[in-house]
Amino acid sequence: MPERPPEFSRIVRVNEIGEGTREHVISATDQERAALAGRFGLRRLDRLEASARISPEANGYRVDGTVTADLVQACVATDEDVPAHLDAPFVIRFVRDLETAESEEDEIELRDEDCDLLPLEDERIDLGEAAAQTLALNLDPYPRAAGADEALRALGVLREDEAGSLAAAFRDVLSGKGGGKR
Repeated sequence: MPERPPEFSRIVRVNEIGEGTREHVISATDQERAALAGRFGLRRLDRLEASARISPEANGYRVDGTVTADLVQACVATDEDVPAHLDAPFVIRFVRDLETAESEEDEIELRDEDCDLLPLEDERIDLGEAAAQTLALNLDPYPRAAGADEALRALGVLREDEAGSLAAAFRDVLSGKGGGKR
């Protein structure tokens, strides 16, 4: 089955970069934002932009910049709209022959700047997909509306500090104070 193209693709060919740093600013269209909202389970994605600097490095390119987004997620407790604004910095290194380096049997020590590595495929960098992935990594995994705590309390859900710790519960059970059978 052929791989589906990304919803938001902005290709930069490395032969367009040259030896210096290149600045790029990209924005998603209405259609691209709607497709990304579906991909990431968002109610809406009202804005998605990225500014990036691409610099040549040994065996690849470094891309650093910022993704800016305005979006709406569903509250995990009430299903209400939770609007959010993101300004997320990113650094990604696109490396030639990444698969070869990863498959070598020698142990490789990684530095912090090595953690966001992607293969440089066909001498192209997809800034749009890099922005989309940065957006996904910076979404709130548990968005909560302003009244979420009250709604959960009405359903009988205790806050973490009210529920107590699991270790304390185990201690009580093991000591015979918890009412559980031994």
